[in-house]
Amino acid sequence: MKPLGRHVLAEIYGCDFDILNDIKKVEEIMVNAALEAGAEVREYVFHKFSPQGVSGVVVISESHLAIHTWPELGYAAVDVFTCGEKVDPWDACNYLTARFCAKQMSARETKRGIIPYEVEQAAVNL
Repeated sequence: MKPLGRHVLAEIYGCDFDILNDIKKVEEIMVNAALEAGAEVREYVFHKFSPQGVSGVVVISESHLAIHTWPELGYAAVDVFTCGEKVDPWDACNYLTARFCAKQMSARETKRGIIPYEVEQAAVNL
């Protein structure tokens, strides 16, 4: 069975403090990461924490990108979930790693939406 989507969870280390602590920079980089991956951006929201850190989400037609930053640790937790064939979540993760001036990224991909046959049949009979 073909999955509905791909979900990449990325741990990005050794990032630039000033980038991860700047809400406008993080927002711009996240939106551009979505575009770089071939996604269609629908909307986005970001929040700056005090004294430091940024969280945000970019909603794309193909699902979402989300981030939480810990500038004091040079760390960003990112997840990129995409549906369909057009968008490659790894392109977004690699773009983020480069733009955050990171020293290292570790990530894993999970296939999402592998629907068992019995559930598909039940949905048809609704």
